[in-house]
Amino acid sequence: MTPKDVLKMIKDNGIKMVDMKFTDFLGTWQHTTVPAHMVDEDFFENGMGFDGSSIRGWQAINNSDMIMVPDPSTAKLEPFAELPILYMICNIFDPISKEPYSRDPRNIAKKAVKYLQSTGIADTAYFGPEAEFFLFDNIQFDYTRNTGYFFIDSEEGDWNTGADGVNLGYKVANKGGYFPAPPVDSLWDIRNEMAMTMESLGLVIENSHHEVATGGQCEIDMKFEEMLKMADQLMTFKYVVRNVARAHGKTATFMPKPIHGDNGSGMHVHQSLWKDGKPLFAGEQYAGMSEMALYYIGGIIKHANTIAAFTNPTTNSYKRLVPGFEAPVSLAYSSRNRSASIRIPMYSPSPKAKRIEVRFPDPLCNPYLAFSVMLLAGLDGIQNKIDPGEPMDKNLYDLDPIELSAIPQMPSSLAQSINALEKDHDFLLKGDVFTEDVIASWIEYKRANEISAIDSRPHPYEFKLYFDA
Repeated sequence: MTPKDVLKMIKDNGIKMVDMKFTDFLGTWQHTTVPAHMVDEDFFENGMGFDGSSIRGWQAINNSDMIMVPDPSTAKLEPFAELPILYMICNIFDPISKEPYSRDPRNIAKKAVKYLQSTGIADTAYFGPEAEFFLFDNIQFDYTRNTGYFFIDSEEGDWNTGADGVNLGYKVANKGGYFPAPPVDSLWDIRNEMAMTMESLGLVIENSHHEVATGGQCEIDMKFEEMLKMADQLMTFKYVVRNVARAHGKTATFMPKPIHGDNGSGMHVHQSLWKDGKPLFAGEQYAGMSEMALYYIGGIIKHANTIAAFTNPTTNSYKRLVPGFEAPVSLAYSSRNRSASIRIPMYSPSPKAKRIEVRFPDPLCNPYLAFSVMLLAGLDGIQNKIDPGEPMDKNLYDLDPIELSAIPQMPSSLAQSINALEKDHDFLLKGDVFTEDVIASWIEYKRANEISAIDSRPHPYEFKLYFDA
């Protein structure tokens, strides 16, 4: 798609408005809309201005002017508006220097791909995330000086009493949500609508199913794609999930652990490197992998605590990373073993199918940042020939304490991962992909607005533990 193609698309489809979407620092789509007559070829060069100080983690108020410039290759017909609307994803620029903005997540991902190509190791990184989510019938929450609560309602919930007349004949049992047919799976039609809407926007959907947890946990899988395009697609994925859910009177969340005592939502990320159209991760090593692939795994394991600051970027993320709920906590690799943090899928012997699956990320991450960090860690492993150690084909949840103590572990809190990022981030600075400013801003934002905010507030469960102690 070129600017001329987009202008023709606007004319052919009777487009009335053009929506400009971009991803903020933390990974949420923002948007503004202009009449179609405002869009001409110059618009793709000059873009439009906006207040960068009103976007989380970006500019100070005394330096707030920014420019968003649409990428014509991302043009799509908006599926959730009454008027005929076309939307495009934008890149962010400084209005004075005209340089790409260092804290624009999409710019960071573009630099990561450019750096990959500059190394000569590979020319393409393919990513395939499996984003899980919950669909609730109702969610209520609040926190004030004298009140703090949340309330979740789901007709599928195994906690549902039926007091409101909900049919309890087909509830999903605790940890019993994987693959049951309707009527136990009450969300089939909604997921199908989500999948078809995604396909209308250019995403290739491979699979859709109910997930393990009760309360409406789902998964829709996309076919792997080049890293930057997949980050764009994951933003589209989340947008579709939330809006289709709302149209059906439900609410979607990508929170990793909204329900205590049941499985949380992860986002296993499949990754492989290619060069000149040929896969580089197939070979004669363990599980049919190449030496390069094992070094890539070594980089992921070495830098996992830093990676987690971006792939598991919330305080809630670490309530999922606990033993017993299919979430990996031990930094080991294996074939077929879903208790390992890095799995080598064995579905196909084809060299093109050889890939690694990093299992600890969750879907609240900013995909542009999370994918870039994992790619840079893997490249660091290749460049420095980092040995990932021996594979672990045992159930890591059942190891005795002595054996387990020899295996490095994931961080147990956001504070730990942010501390790791502060100490170990030189590999992120290669190719100027991340800058010291970006890393410092991420650390400052997370500590001030999330870690400190949670640590300084009483938790409802503390009243149960301590009120009459």
